[in-house]
Amino acid sequence: MSNWLVKQEPSTYPFSRFLSEKKVVWDGVRNYQARNFLRQMKKGEPVLYYHSVDERAVVGTAKVSRTAFPDPTAPKGEDWTSVELSVDRPLKTPVTLNQLKADPRFHDLLLLRQSRLSVMPVPAPLFSAILKLGQALA
Repeated sequence: MSNWLVKQEPSTYPFSRFLSEKKVVWDGVRNYQARNFLRQMKKGEPVLYYHSVDERAVVGTAKVSRTAFPDPTAPKGEDWTSVELSVDRPLKTPVTLNQLKADPRFHDLLLLRQSRLSVMPVPAPLFSAILKLGQALA
């Protein structure tokens, strides 16, 4: 089982909206590496939800509820991918980008090395460490 992180601008789709809607089609990804990561996601795998731009923090968790399918927002003839995510829970305390940068355990986290990537795997020990920092709510 893999663990993932997805990034979204809170002004576009905040975690609070995801909490109320319960599910979302994760579409509109137009980066080949991120698309390939979407294609690797398996049903039931855990996902960290990261608010980018101004907030820059992991704010909640989700699960993959439907695996890769053609992105309904893709221009005709283009090969882009979507997945469906189901909301899991908010973090009690957002885990900020600055916290992650300051902690040597996260040195190799793709979020820190490829900051523009919107979908990425997170090694299990780092995923658990982020949940612990955020005091994930049951």
